Amino acid sequence: MWNGNPAILRLIRAEIKTRGPVSFAWFMQQVLYHPEYGYYSSGRCAIGRRGDYFTNVSVGPLFGHLLAVQFAEIWHRLGKPYNFVIVEQGAHHGDFARDVLESARKHWSDFFAALRYKIVEPFSILQGRQSQTLQAFRDKLEWYDSIDALQPFTGVHFSNELLDAMPVRLIAGGMEKLVDFDGKNLLFVERSVHDSEKFNQAALDWVENVAAKLQSGYILAVDYGKPQSKSQATIQVRAQHRYLDSPFDGIGYADITAHVDWTSIARCAERRGLRLAGFTDQHHFLTGIISEWPGLAQDIGAKTKRALQTLLHPEMLGRSFQVLALGKGVVVAPSLAGFKFAQNSHQTLGI
Repeated sequence: MWNGNPAILRLIRAEIKTRGPVSFAWFMQQVLYHPEYGYYSSGRCAIGRRGDYFTNVSVGPLFGHLLAVQFAEIWHRLGKPYNFVIVEQGAHHGDFARDVLESARKHWSDFFAALRYKIVEPFSILQGRQSQTLQAFRDKLEWYDSIDALQPFTGVHFSNELLDAMPVRLIAGGMEKLVDFDGKNLLFVERSVHDSEKFNQAALDWVENVAAKLQSGYILAVDYGKPQSKSQATIQVRAQHRYLDSPFDGIGYADITAHVDWTSIARCAERRGLRLAGFTDQHHFLTGIISEWPGLAQDIGAKTKRALQTLLHPEMLGRSFQVLALGKGVVVAPSLAGFKFAQNSHQTLGI
């Protein structure tokens, strides 16, 4: 077993000693987001070849360049508003924002002039790193500690691997796994719960909060998950590009994520006035964008071709990730370019 961060282990053990077994959601919140010791909040999270895992942004700037095309199409559909806002949440070090802004400045001067980029980032250490990465675009940027602090906006809320890192409860078959301490090790114990209790309440609260702030435009979420999930969250623990056997290994030094239940999020969104505007895997999403702007695929070097293969190939990231689009105050047909080759999204999600 990997040794965890002693400080956060003491905190978790003290809570259990005082209150008894805790939910996995509370445990996950501390391990990932504790202001001092959390894996993300402390700045310990590392992405890329020398980090703990790969994501779309670590492949290179191509992902941001392709999404810039999709954002530009949305801007056109909304009537080219002068104050077009991209809100990004889970921006890590700001690489995606930089890639989007660089592409917009290079290819669409009118879109770039209208663009305002807002990053929701509660942790100062990450705000600092993002500010350094985005120094060239300071006049385009604003930071907010939370969704609640945002003013209502027109544009896009974008996230890449945000939802999978939201705390979840481990509920299945009327039973919930709680985290306990036997005096030596952390372990799971079970208790009965009502079937109505949600394992992914944090994600459902999130979509409600974003829906309340979005006046007109889209929510675009890229992540890995499953439609029509009928079981508890499936968690993964990763460090140094390998999967660990237990969430109690490497506490504070390892990433913990859970498969996104896309169906429950889409249902919650529609109850809050959003409309399902598309759902597909990343391969088909990016292929749809490229098919509408074939010039993107021309005159690219070998490095960019390798990045494109990584993003698209079904055995790489192409099928690992899915993309959900939710619209508000927009006509969702015809589909956005990214959903040109998508199957019927309502059928896929079972709603």
